[in-house]
Amino acid sequence: MARHGAELLPQELPADLRRDFESYLTSLRFERGLSRNSIDAYARDLARYGTWLAGEGISRLGEVDRGLIEAYGLHLIDTGLAPRTRARALVAVRRFHTFALAENLAPTDPASEVSPPQEGLRLPKALTLDDIEAMLATTNGEEPAQIRAAALLELLYATGARISEAVGVDLDDLDLDSGLVRLYGKGGKERIVPFGSHAARALDSWVTRVRPAMAAKAKTNSPAGALLLNARGTRLSRVSAWQIVKTAAEHAGLAAEVSPHTFRHSFATHLLEGGADIRVVQELLGHASVTTTQIYTKVTEETLREVYATSHPRAR
Repeated sequence: MARHGAELLPQELPADLRRDFESYLTSLRFERGLSRNSIDAYARDLARYGTWLAGEGISRLGEVDRGLIEAYGLHLIDTGLAPRTRARALVAVRRFHTFALAENLAPTDPASEVSPPQEGLRLPKALTLDDIEAMLATTNGEEPAQIRAAALLELLYATGARISEAVGVDLDDLDLDSGLVRLYGKGGKERIVPFGSHAARALDSWVTRVRPAMAAKAKTNSPAGALLLNARGTRLSRVSAWQIVKTAAEHAGLAAEVSPHTFRHSFATHLLEGGADIRVVQELLGHASVTTTQIYTKVTEETLREVYATSHPRAR
């Protein structure tokens, strides 16, 4: 008979992650004596977390860091889950990582410095334009890795693409002349997103000057071919793309929690601050419901309050 909760874990989870999740669920039953319903709730939260980790190319707990967990919290916002559900899901993740460290299943507890979720709306953090430009400045140069990094960062900021969408772009999805790119979102839903001249120049430089030599290294190459490649000439992975963003943030002197998803939030926030209609931003982000997009209006309202409080002579 299946152990409590374990049967709710997806079979396609990486073997190491599944084993560690099962160990935790077993401890909840036999050491903490939780009810079947409580264990099942933990199992569903871990199933969601594990599926997301696998989608990011993570197969072992040792590969998880603080930035990844913070990005997962932003992902939960992106899915449109209710605040209470998001809070419970993140608490489950925090408790699991505490257990994993105590049981020597992982070398560190990457969730220990992630603030516990507060009841109600959790606002995502957006980079300033200066922050964006500082990160892009770290990619200036003629090295292939720098040209690829510039293409990736410009693509993320210009389109608000999820990291999975960005690395999933094929050459056939990109129209440099028209400044349009086809992105495939959740459930394979397709959308066309424009990009500006800065992204066009960075992408053109990558496609014409660097990509052909990298593509030649691949043992096999599809007719369409991935837009972003690794040194072996195959499609750039989400984990490698994460590392490119993290490296650029570190070289720019920014906080460690900058992630590809931070670019997505910055994209949406900057559009709304510039006067874009929320329905347009919804379409560009690929949100099924405008309710999910409305969190960014809260971000801009909070910014307005901060500016007012520090600038108006009678605000205090």
